[in-house]
Amino acid sequence: MALVLNEEQRLLKETAKEFLAKNAPVAALRELRDTKDPLGYSAELWSEMVELGWTGIILPEEYDGLDFGFLGLGAVIEESGRTLTASPLLATVVLGASGIMLGGNEQQKRDLLPRIASGELTLALALEESNHHNPTGCALAATKTDSGWQLDGDKQFVLDGHSADKLLVVARTSGEPGSTAGISLFLVDADTTGITRQRTIMVDSRNAANITFDGVSVSPDALLGELDKGWDVLEPLLDRGRIAIAAEMLGGCLEVFERTLQYLNEREQFGVKIGSFQALKHRAAHMYTEIELGRSVILDALSAVDERPEELPLMASLAKAKLNETYHLITNEGVQMHGGIGVTDVLEIGFFLKRARVLEQTLGNTGYHRDRYARLSGY
Repeated sequence: MALVLNEEQRLLKETAKEFLAKNAPVAALRELRDTKDPLGYSAELWSEMVELGWTGIILPEEYDGLDFGFLGLGAVIEESGRTLTASPLLATVVLGASGIMLGGNEQQKRDLLPRIASGELTLALALEESNHHNPTGCALAATKTDSGWQLDGDKQFVLDGHSADKLLVVARTSGEPGSTAGISLFLVDADTTGITRQRTIMVDSRNAANITFDGVSVSPDALLGELDKGWDVLEPLLDRGRIAIAAEMLGGCLEVFERTLQYLNEREQFGVKIGSFQALKHRAAHMYTEIELGRSVILDALSAVDERPEELPLMASLAKAKLNETYHLITNEGVQMHGGIGVTDVLEIGFFLKRARVLEQTLGNTGYHRDRYARLSGY
């Protein structure tokens, strides 16, 4: 159980913090929003992240990766949460590359993982089909044909789906929606005939898309993993994503907390700094304790990915549920303690609140993960 980072991981974290603070501040997200940037993230910034090796952190060395583990990647993602960095790191590396590593055959790994490491290839996970996270509710049909498979159906809230080069599509090849059996995964070129992608404008100014598959033909080698047994790959893939999102949320919590403390020590009311008010001290202390609890959960969850895969489902739901609650609390308190100006677009504190609300729903809200944790624990 790793509750502290080693020297190499700390150095990576410090490098990421310095790089993102300089090259991807919250102001960069504001500019992407205001200019309605068609890509939704800076291609130049993404190239620099690739050069730093971030796209290869969790990839094995034999596929041009660094094999540095999820604690290292989590440290980078936590720092990206501090600046609300817009990038395809989650969709491409955490979700896409993990899917290939967990379910891909040797040919797929050799063809695709080096391209991810080099920044040549971006991916997106096409999973959701309703307004709520329901991974077993997949109904998008994959029908066997003489030449391979035909995909028909719709996907919603596909993170970075409008800009990805390939889509990792969750489809149903047998069984009924709600069952883990009969789910299969397909890797599909995003520009394949029959695919229509519509970018959505999210409240947090980040990328997502709705995608329609209308008679999309894919070859037999597009299948990722075993037929009808995609759940064996999808579940650990999603758990990795949930932990990574929780790590980003921790970074956001820390940034909001530090900005709020600074404001409390600067803002004067009745001739004194408002940070001297006992009620605000108590609220700040509560924020601090919740963040520290969250930090411990995240470190343990990240180490579980690499060291204790049998604990991954429990730790992923614990981390996501805890950070959902914590980020909700911290952003609420941060905005309230800034007063009325906190909800305006003048300050950046409101950007964190909006991001928190989207991340709370991504890959499962608090209720979903409390229920899952209870079921996994035998209740």
